[in-house]
Amino acid sequence: MMVNDEEIDLFLQEMGDVKPLQLQPKVAIKRSTHSELALEARRQAATQEVVKDSNHLSSDHVDLLDPYYVLEFKRAGVQNGVFRKLKQGRYTQEARLDLHRMTVAAARKEVFEFVKECSSYDLRSLIIVHGKGNHGQRSHQSPKGDTAAALLKSYVNKWLPDLAEVQAYCSAQPQHGGVGAVYVLLRKSEKKKQENRDRITRGRTVAD
Repeated sequence: MMVNDEEIDLFLQEMGDVKPLQLQPKVAIKRSTHSELALEARRQAATQEVVKDSNHLSSDHVDLLDPYYVLEFKRAGVQNGVFRKLKQGRYTQEARLDLHRMTVAAARKEVFEFVKECSSYDLRSLIIVHGKGNHGQRSHQSPKGDTAAALLKSYVNKWLPDLAEVQAYCSAQPQHGGVGAVYVLLRKSEKKKQENRDRITRGRTVAD
């Protein structure tokens, strides 16, 4: 349909007093604080790393030893004379750990931390008192009770070879607890090895 100029002029006259509507500004709606906190908590939980236990010693099944079984262990490279001196109790005991009345879980933690800490302080000769058996307590592995099988002793015998710092161990002399305790020899730290090398070097005469 064709619109002529007169109709256009008439339309513009009629619309002359009409004003456009004013648009209201949009209102920004904030999320509730609780929703933000919940979202952040979920985000942290999703990204949080699980902290692993650095203690690799196992508290799984162990072959139970007789309370009077004599413990002996040495790694390849440990001199026979050094091991013999250890068995004779001739090394000064620089640190002592007593596991009496501890649970297996507690003993596992103590043995691991004790060896690591002693190694960090460059200690070499230790003694761990495990007892011959947990008298008065019954083990889930021994129907006759721990008086017939030394539970902690068995676990100590299982754990020590799994610690790289341990070079040798053996049951103690009677005056130090006998088969209810164990002498432990730790490897020399790099610092101690260097000190020994320096001491030997200083004692030599350098030829001209």
